[in-house]
Amino acid sequence: MGRLHEGKYFCFCLDHVREYNASYNYFHGMSDEAVALFQQEALVGHRPTWSMGVRRGPRNFREESDNPSRESPRIFRAASPRYSCDSAPKKRYGLAAMRALEQLGLDDTVDMAAIKARYKDLVKRLHPDANSGDRSNEEKLREIIRAYRYLTSLKQA
Repeated sequence: MGRLHEGKYFCFCLDHVREYNASYNYFHGMSDEAVALFQQEALVGHRPTWSMGVRRGPRNFREESDNPSRESPRIFRAASPRYSCDSAPKKRYGLAAMRALEQLGLDDTVDMAAIKARYKDLVKRLHPDANSGDRSNEEKLREIIRAYRYLTSLKQA
């Protein structure tokens, strides 16, 4: 039925639907400023947006910078104390992942690039081909390969 009657519908046949749609104007009765504001908000789906980048200044929300007279929703006024822009949340690994990291000689603060680099280094040092065919470190090498495969499977999941 229109902008002011959302949730209410007309029951038309297809010919009357086409006729109604040809004459319908969603913005009928709105001022030019209201239409411009609607179009600007439509760019972001009528949702609040945060400024991007390092130097975003004291203003965090689009509503605060676009129209100072307009009040932002209460939910967006203050950031939750659990989340901080200064530090990313720490990864939490399970017991099996911690054991796998221990096999590689790493702690829980490393990223996948560091895990991969450590794995390559250990394989190069412990592989029998690098040690003139010496198989004394073969079991340790198997454990490292198993640990690395487990950690990479976590990344994909």
